[in-house]
Amino acid sequence: MQERDRLDAITRRIIGAAIEVHRRLGPGLLESAYEACLAYELRQRGFKVEQQKPLPVVYKEVRLDCGYRMDLVVEDSVVVEVKAVEDLAPIHDAQLLSYLRIAEKRVGLLVNFHVRVLKNGLKRIVNDFPDSARSAISAVDKEVKN
Repeated sequence: MQERDRLDAITRRIIGAAIEVHRRLGPGLLESAYEACLAYELRQRGFKVEQQKPLPVVYKEVRLDCGYRMDLVVEDSVVVEVKAVEDLAPIHDAQLLSYLRIAEKRVGLLVNFHVRVLKNGLKRIVNDFPDSARSAISAVDKEVKN
């Protein structure tokens, strides 16, 4: 199986688990509750899941612990950022893209549980390594202009 197919299969199964969590809990809870339930659901489905994984920043060859943490990392491949907000904003895209770039991961999912239908709260972000920094900056620029 190619890496792209493997990542697609993982993200589909993560989305299925997120739908199950949303179906059972509905909107209106804190992000931490959704994160814990999604991590549990993914583990029940046989995934390796790291929760609140530290993400140090390397700046000029110095590793700095700036307090960044990825909500979930599934199968050491997919970063999942859990949200419970009215609307996803471009800054959320930029945050996840920056996490992907720093962690050197290819795919991430933004999952916003504060929606009536979960498909309206899902966003898949792909890190195109060379241009990812530029993409993150353009997403932030769009946010600033609005």
